[in-house]
Amino acid sequence: MARKGETTRQMIVAAAAPIFNRRGYEGTSMQDVMEATGLEKGGLYRHFSGKEELAAEALRYSLRQSVKLRIEHVDGGHGALALLRSLVKRFVEKPSSMPGGCPLMNTAIDSDDDNPTLRGLVHEALRDWRMRLIKVIGDGIRNGEIKTETVPREIANTIIASLEGALMISRLDGNRVALTDAQKSLQVLLDRIAAE
Repeated sequence: MARKGETTRQMIVAAAAPIFNRRGYEGTSMQDVMEATGLEKGGLYRHFSGKEELAAEALRYSLRQSVKLRIEHVDGGHGALALLRSLVKRFVEKPSSMPGGCPLMNTAIDSDDDNPTLRGLVHEALRDWRMRLIKVIGDGIRNGEIKTETVPREIANTIIASLEGALMISRLDGNRVALTDAQKSLQVLLDRIAAE
């Protein structure tokens, strides 16, 4: 019985995630989720205490999907710089599989002050992304591939800000030009920090 309940819970989360990602927390109703899942209100509340719990689970799901897409098939076997270049390339070339775009950016904007739970989850996801990049850069410094004076946090923040900002511009412009521009600029940055 618990297996069926967990399967239903996962189905609800997978159906709710794109709705929350497109419409935001305030713009999504439990009725929207009921329509997407075919469940009645009691069916939803059997698995979730309310909209906030469901939104948090939907965000966790969206973020996992986004991270998985963006780290699959990256070049991790040729050193730190190759990995960083590959991660940037993957971000630029592989749009979010979640309808509505990047869940990190969408939720960061949507939950600015109104929802501390969602804001906390987005901040945690951003911290995790930053820490993954810092680790790669630190590894590159230790193995002599990246200049020792490089500050990993600065490079990580620059990569994230460039990609997320370019993603926002690309969405507004309706094309991928800003993303490809950001990729070129980040390639220059990565060339600049490469040890000689």
